Amino acid sequence: MSEILQAHDAALDADVLAQTAIAVREAGSALRERFGEVVRYQNREELMRALAANDDTVLDSLRPRLTRLRPDAGWVEDELDGGALPSGEWWVVDPAEGNVNHLHALPEWAVTATLVRDNQPVLTAVHLPLTGETYTALAGAGAHLDGRPLHVSHTTDLGLSIVATSQARPDEDENVVRRVGSSITAMLFDALVVRTAVPATLHLVNVAAGRIDAFWQYAGARADLLPGALLVTEAGGQISDAQGRPWTPQSESFLAVAPGIHAEAVATLSR
Repeated sequence: MSEILQAHDAALDADVLAQTAIAVREAGSALRERFGEVVRYQNREELMRALAANDDTVLDSLRPRLTRLRPDAGWVEDELDGGALPSGEWWVVDPAEGNVNHLHALPEWAVTATLVRDNQPVLTAVHLPLTGETYTALAGAGAHLDGRPLHVSHTTDLGLSIVATSQARPDEDENVVRRVGSSITAMLFDALVVRTAVPATLHLVNVAAGRIDAFWQYAGARADLLPGALLVTEAGGQISDAQGRPWTPQSESFLAVAPGIHAEAVATLSR
């Protein structure tokens, strides 16, 4: 009987993922209509209003659709929040991942939605409106790009690898900012190419797709890391903190990497 119930739950999750992918695509279309011209702002208050306008455009479409899918799930939409969630199901959403890029007419932005159950990501959908790509992952069922299976790279040499990181959050602790800088310096010595940009999710979809070999970040938020963590794991990658310990949303660092260079990456980041 338990196997029948598990199969039933898996089928329900697969259906929720399919509907979530549709929802993020439709919400992304609304955000794409706002893209094109650089949005000018003169102070932080104007910046925050512009960011909120983009978020609201997406949430007006996305929130009611996801709520209908899982009416009892909680809702998290603050992309800067971190740490563990209460037990149960939660939608962790970043309405405009890379929102500042969108305001500056840069192409690196996305819409993400992840269902978390008892602090474990169950399913995620990441949509890139400018390319039309949709990345999806379902726990235990793999990661996909528009239905095509994804797999991390098979590299075994950090010296031949492309690696990436994001920057510290606004108003981050000075020690974290300095750790970010020192880690980039260490990787510049040991890796082939180091990419530094926001947002984190777009680096992580590239790790899942085998285009780059590792991504690391200090601190970080749930909405930044949970979608990519599930995508990379389901694509055969390895997730830990920067010291090689198991990663949780409470961890102070994050590493997503091709398994063949995990030990090398940890050694470099631990210097």
